[in-house]
Amino acid sequence: MTKQTAVETAVRVDKWLWAARFYKTRSAAQQAIDGGKVRLNGERTKPAKDVKAGDRLSLHIGQYDWHINVLQVSSHRGPAPVARTLYAEDEESRIARENDIAKRRVTFEPAAARKGEGRPTKRDRRDLERWNDTE
Repeated sequence: MTKQTAVETAVRVDKWLWAARFYKTRSAAQQAIDGGKVRLNGERTKPAKDVKAGDRLSLHIGQYDWHINVLQVSSHRGPAPVARTLYAEDEESRIARENDIAKRRVTFEPAAARKGEGRPTKRDRRDLERWNDTE
């Protein structure tokens, strides 16, 4: 008896997002879908909803918005180059995302976000208090 592989025509949207490497785990994809950060063909969706070739997905991941068209379906996670063949990002979405990245590179980064800095120490706080008292 030989094992036959069935050609997939539709896959759960959470499984597809995981296979396309938008999320590290299926549970992270499910949480994003439940949180309203994923839209299938312009509508909110549920994790068990099927996605098929030709569908349009809108994702909000971190600070970025992705608008993609599903080209192929897969329920298996593979290497990144293969995962990129599962979808095509809209040109407007890609340009907007790249512009956001460029803006973030040139803007000022707050001190708390820099590595090794953050909340003032007790010594820093005392120095600030002394400085404020002298004025």
